[in-house]
Amino acid sequence: MNYTTFGRTGLRVSVAGLGCGGFSRLGLGVGKTEADAIDIVRAAIDCGVNLIDTAAVYGTEGVVGKGIAGYPRDQLVIATKAAFGRGPNIVAAEKIVESLDNSLRQLGTDYIDIFQLHAVAPDNYVRVRDELVPALLRERDKGKFRFLGITETPPFDPEHVMLGRAMRDGLWDSVMVAQHMLHQHARDRVYPLTQQYGAGTLLMFVVRGIFAQLERLATTLNELNLPPLDFLVHPSGASTMMDAAYRFIRHEPGVDVVLFGTSDLEHLKANIESINKPPLPISDVAKLKDVYGHVSGVGLDIPARPAKH
Repeated sequence: MNYTTFGRTGLRVSVAGLGCGGFSRLGLGVGKTEADAIDIVRAAIDCGVNLIDTAAVYGTEGVVGKGIAGYPRDQLVIATKAAFGRGPNIVAAEKIVESLDNSLRQLGTDYIDIFQLHAVAPDNYVRVRDELVPALLRERDKGKFRFLGITETPPFDPEHVMLGRAMRDGLWDSVMVAQHMLHQHARDRVYPLTQQYGAGTLLMFVVRGIFAQLERLATTLNELNLPPLDFLVHPSGASTMMDAAYRFIRHEPGVDVVLFGTSDLEHLKANIESINKPPLPISDVAKLKDVYGHVSGVGLDIPARPAKH
């Protein structure tokens, strides 16, 4: 496993991070058992993954807590998130603190490494910053979490407007941003700012559904009047389209951690292998940037929320 320093936090993190949401939710979203999900968490750690990202809304904090039990806590970087409402319905600060406290209980830990405000849209950012962040910083000072993060909402903010504003406030130690082969704008709109202000980057939507579903990918490219991406898969290039997707983002300057989700142990190992491979050939990367770099908002599917029991 390759490791890197996560922005100004100084945390040493694996370049592959286990995402516990998305469509699979560690398998819970596709019919797997809690025991199966715990096995995914433990297998990831045994493969060298030390950053695990979950959220209250995913319904996987409890599974992660059981999965990390028995491993040295100081060798893991646990990230989770709190939802805050929308528009005029942004929750009171005490509700965010309650979410933080519940996450600590679910995860079975005394502290969270990165506590993030979840899916902040541009229109909500100022209220989130002014009404919720002061309360969270007081909780941070009590030792409940170490670093403060924010995540964008890609389907509703494909131009990264919120992060462009947030970075200039200097409050955020961590950001979660969407980038993939058909949605590359973070290169110019986010990473110069994260590097300037020292924020670590967590990458989401790197594969999602589109690069795992070749028929859908072909249809999408045809609708966009763009050539196929088949040129990426060749003996000296990527082994599969998903392999290409992970490697393209992993070696983008400004990227720290590529998050991946899975419900399958073999798939987990393949993802980790791809993220740790060398960059794609220079000519392939150049073509991806030149031919497809203008595309925006493709493949930003929203997974369904987990059912409440």
